[in-house]
Amino acid sequence: MCCQQPVLQSSFSNMSVYGPVVKIHPVVLASICDSYERRNEGASRCIGTLLGTVDKHSIEVTNCFSVPHNESEDEVAVDMEFAKNMYELHKRVSPTEVIIGWYATGFDITEHSVLIHEYYSREATNPIHLTMDTALQSSKMSIRAYVSAQMGVPGKTVGVMFTPLTVKYVYFDTERIGVDLLQRTRVLPSRTKGLTSDLSQVGGSAARVQDMLTTMLAYIDDVLSGKVAADNSVGRFLMDLVNKVPTISAEDFENMLNSNINDLLMVTYLSNLTQAQIALNEKLVLL
Repeated sequence: MCCQQPVLQSSFSNMSVYGPVVKIHPVVLASICDSYERRNEGASRCIGTLLGTVDKHSIEVTNCFSVPHNESEDEVAVDMEFAKNMYELHKRVSPTEVIIGWYATGFDITEHSVLIHEYYSREATNPIHLTMDTALQSSKMSIRAYVSAQMGVPGKTVGVMFTPLTVKYVYFDTERIGVDLLQRTRVLPSRTKGLTSDLSQVGGSAARVQDMLTTMLAYIDDVLSGKVAADNSVGRFLMDLVNKVPTISAEDFENMLNSNINDLLMVTYLSNLTQAQIALNEKLVLL
C-alpha cells in the first residue's frame, strides 16, 4: 500500500474517556520492543498488527506481529500482503485471536497514522491504535490506546479524531514468571538474571510465605497486647484465611507432602528420560 500525504487531520486528548478498556499482556509489549530494536537502519518507527479478543466492555490484546513499512515526509508504504500472510499463519495456531487494531512505536500520531488506520478499519470493526514510546521521549515508556471517529462537515473537509482509552496491564500465570524475572533485573548492576531451578523457586516462595506469616503474627501480638488498635476488616480476613486451611495432623501432612514430592520427582525423571530418548533418536536418524 502506497499513499500520498493526506489532508486528513488527527487530534487526541491526554485524558482517557468512557469506552472499552484495553487490556495488554506483557508478551505484546516485549514483542513491540523487540521489533523496534530490530527495525531497519534509518527507520524512525515500526508498526504492526494487534491480535486478541473483544467483548462488550474490554479489548484484550494477547499477541502481535510487526509489518514492514517505509515512511517519508510525503508518503507511506506498508507491505499489506505480508500482514495478510502472517495473519493467515497465525490463525492456524490461535484461531480465537482476531485482528483488533495496530500499533506504532513513538509518542505522536501522524498523518500517516490516519492512512494506516483507514486500512485496519477495513480489517476490523472500530480498531484500536496503540502507541508505545520506545525512545523514552517523555522519560518513560508511555503506552496509549486510541479509537478513531470522523469529525467535520458532511460533504466538506472531514478529519479524524483519535480518542484515548483506558489501558490496563494483565497477564496469565505463565507470563507472571517472566514479569517477576524482569522486575528482579532492575536492582542488579549487570541488568541480567537467569532462571532459577524449581527447587530454588519453591524455597523462595516458602521464604516469602514465612515472612508474611511472621508479619501477621507480629500484628496479632500487638493487637492482643494493646499496642495496636484492632481492625475489624483485618480480623475478618484472618478468620476467613484460617477457615480455609484444612484441619490435618502434622503426621498426615508430612506423609502427603512426601508422597507429592515423590510423584513430582518421578514425573521429572520420566520427562528427562523422554527428552534423552528423543535426542538419541534424532542422532540415529542422521547417521
